[in-house]
Amino acid sequence: MIQDSNIHKTANFAVLSVSFEKADAGTRGKFSFFEENIKKFVQVIHEQNLGDAFVVSTCNRTEIYTTTPNYLLISELYCKTIGVSLTEFMQYANILTREDAVNHLFRVAAGLESQIIGDFEIVGQIKNAYYRFKKEKENANPYLERAINSAIQISKRIKNETGISNGAASVSYAAVHYILKNQPQLSQKNILLLGVGEIGQNTVENLVKHVHQPRVKIANRSLDKAEKIAEKYKIPHIEFDQLQEELSKTDILIVATGAQHPIINKTHFPNGKETLVIDLSIPNNVEKSITENNNVQLVDVDQLSNHISETMLQRQKEVPKAEEIIREMTRDFMEWEKKRKLAPNIHHFKAVLKKMERNEMHNIHKKHQYVAVHDMQLSDKMIQKITNRFAKYIIDNPWKAEEVTKLMHEILVEQPNKEFNEKH
Repeated sequence: MIQDSNIHKTANFAVLSVSFEKADAGTRGKFSFFEENIKKFVQVIHEQNLGDAFVVSTCNRTEIYTTTPNYLLISELYCKTIGVSLTEFMQYANILTREDAVNHLFRVAAGLESQIIGDFEIVGQIKNAYYRFKKEKENANPYLERAINSAIQISKRIKNETGISNGAASVSYAAVHYILKNQPQLSQKNILLLGVGEIGQNTVENLVKHVHQPRVKIANRSLDKAEKIAEKYKIPHIEFDQLQEELSKTDILIVATGAQHPIINKTHFPNGKETLVIDLSIPNNVEKSITENNNVQLVDVDQLSNHISETMLQRQKEVPKAEEIIREMTRDFMEWEKKRKLAPNIHHFKAVLKKMERNEMHNIHKKHQYVAVHDMQLSDKMIQKITNRFAKYIIDNPWKAEEVTKLMHEILVEQPNKEFNEKH
């Protein structure tokens, strides 16, 4: 009987998640996964024939999605790659498998598991993470492809059909919201944004949108990127080596860099100037010790999330609508998975019927020297109808699939062969 080499992968789908629910910003930073780790991670998975896996690493969560039969081996490899112990990782990790893992992926993409409900930046990060890992492999995994595409569709539907994203409340907006609420005479304050990745660019956009003529400058290690963003938003930029000089004039520093270790420390604030520092990076790119200077205030992503409660109350009311969409799309996904797992049985059954058809048509042609097109079309329709009936039965009763397939094989193949041999 035909077998699908990918069938076992679906049943083994799992996610290991370290998120803000169990780990604070400092702890989450230990488990961050950087782009330079991807190639090595994928290579070892391939060499050890461990299936497929990819990692989503954001400011609020690091998650391993995998179709491997042994997710603990994948976790161990991940921990070796980033230099942490498996014991520490498992202390903070939530593990979900099979349908629970699928549901979790869909909820994350929908913004329901975000620290700020309705934050749709995450679905783009999931998609980008998967395709970065996919680049390192020769073949795509059909199950993961379908799961990611379903997650994207869920995100789109929830955006269009609910109000869960009404009222800007992303991490980048939370930073701007905090500034608006806590900084008087904002139009006179010098703001420096360090880092113009995805979160940095969103922060610039929110500053320009919500602050009247903000006095904002940007800096980035890559000068080309800084120049492009500065030109796009019509704001000045500085070269990275001018950072120390610029900080002496800065009232508000927003750090949205992606370094593995802190790049801002207390030596950057030697003159006692009052400065608000907002660290949007995970792991933290600002050392906690900067607050030893009494004039320096530090706020990180966990603290920011407490400043948008009103928007959250409104979004909470939309959660049931979003969950209904997820339930509907999950049912569709699980139906697809059932069909995919049973496809070899269905194809085998149809192939047997087609072989019988060919034999009968050959006999008719041999006898009458002619087969009507109408008869051939009718035969095709009948085969498809019978196949559909067979498919529906084993999809509705998957525990009987092997038994029924074997029985049909005996009736349609083995018995006729036996009769033929007896005659000859």
